[in-house]
Amino acid sequence: MADQLVISRALLEKVLAHCKAEYPDEACGLLAGKANRAEKLYTMTNVEPSSVSYMMDPGEQFKVMKEMRANGDRMVAIYHSHPHSPAYPSPKDVSLAFYSDSFYLIVGLSKGEEPVTRAFEIVDGVVREIRIECSIDASSGDGLE
Repeated sequence: MADQLVISRALLEKVLAHCKAEYPDEACGLLAGKANRAEKLYTMTNVEPSSVSYMMDPGEQFKVMKEMRANGDRMVAIYHSHPHSPAYPSPKDVSLAFYSDSFYLIVGLSKGEEPVTRAFEIVDGVVREIRIECSIDASSGDGLE
């Protein structure tokens, strides 16, 4: 897997806006694109509204995965927020990391502080931080679904 997640500043801002809008609950969603470049955002419904946990609506997730395949895209990253804890995978996040070929993007929203966004690769319970490269290329995708 690549050592960095490439995402446009505009798309990352949309991820942050979604996470802030769901506060104090965790937000969740998917980033689609090619290779390690996120080009499209899919906000997902957290069917387990909680400040410490999330679960994507399975029907939504199935529909989005089907659309990604139809568009020739792949799931580049799964994102969610940590409203009251650091942007680092929790033990539960690690145990539920079933997509070893996708990155995990976590937005920490500790009260009163600027959001902190970090990306990780999680394979067989091993967490490795991945660099986030914010591109300013408008063609790198500002799509919102």
